[in-house]
Amino acid sequence: MPDLLLKPALPGIALRRWRLLHRVKQAHAAQMFSVTQSTISRWESGVQAMDRAAHQQLERLLAARLDSAADHVLARLVAESPRPVHLICDLTHRLLACSPSRAAEFASPLGDLLGHSLWRFATPEILSTEAALDESGWRETLAPPALEFVTGSNDSALVPIRQSLCRWTRIPLSDGSAARLVETL
Repeated sequence: MPDLLLKPALPGIALRRWRLLHRVKQAHAAQMFSVTQSTISRWESGVQAMDRAAHQQLERLLAARLDSAADHVLARLVAESPRPVHLICDLTHRLLACSPSRAAEFASPLGDLLGHSLWRFATPEILSTEAALDESGWRETLAPPALEFVTGSNDSALVPIRQSLCRWTRIPLSDGSAARLVETL
């Protein structure tokens, strides 16, 4: 997975959305990032690019977490599903929840994979589909409800991916971050 997950044009937009959702003023965000309020304003307007450390800090803020009761219910529904599905953070690809039938495909115990990014197992087709998400409006408020594509296959024994039809569904979590339900169809 690339060191920085957000494309250069997106951090300012993402920061502004996060601030508005969490009712954080620019002055408070400036304190959080150890910069001036005017720097926050320039990041949000796209006039100035974030440095690497600020970019990584923003990604940590935006990463999906299952904090609320509703988020835990979603994870439980995934974990109890009879279908091969899993839930990942839409930004970091960290595994948040997994059905037993999906976990049975893994050569590693589920506990070893939960909380870790599955990105290193992605096929070229998954990489290509991921790269096109921003242009499709995937991370916009009115994003397409789901996306279907053929996955291709990888040669991983740990997390094998067989060529199949896959569906990604973006699901907003209670804190404003997003998870992605990954289904094999």
